[in-house]
Amino acid sequence: MSTPAVEVLLADDNPADAELIMFSLGEDFVGRIHHVHDGEEALDFLLCRATYAQRSFEVPPRLIVLDIKLPKVSGLEVLEEIKRDPRTRAIPAVLLTSSRIEGDVVQAYRLGANSYVQKPVQFERFRQIVRQIGSYWLAVNEPAPARAFSWESR
Repeated sequence: MSTPAVEVLLADDNPADAELIMFSLGEDFVGRIHHVHDGEEALDFLLCRATYAQRSFEVPPRLIVLDIKLPKVSGLEVLEEIKRDPRTRAIPAVLLTSSRIEGDVVQAYRLGANSYVQKPVQFERFRQIVRQIGSYWLAVNEPAPARAFSWESR
């Protein structure tokens, strides 16, 4: 069985947070993390359009990690679009954000977020949280079978 080309999509516009997330996931996680800097690029990647038109839906990421406050298209708007699309709705989406606003949490879950995690301020705690996210979603959680990404309902 071949290893998928991309296993995690990270959408975060803060370079320091993105670097820490990629480093923390990479410690225990063997695979590739594709980092995008805004919501529009995240949607282009997931929906195989624009600069990602050659990408195939047949190799969806195992996990999407989204910040809420992304440029161009917000993380909540990205979440809404991917959970509405049958090709991407089965991909687990974790919102990893600094927002403590209750309305953001409510909206994220209403739109289909699989998890909502506030970014810790303390460096070591941040690393630990990201490692736990990776451990659960990439090692413990059973990935959706290929037919979960189909246009057909079965």
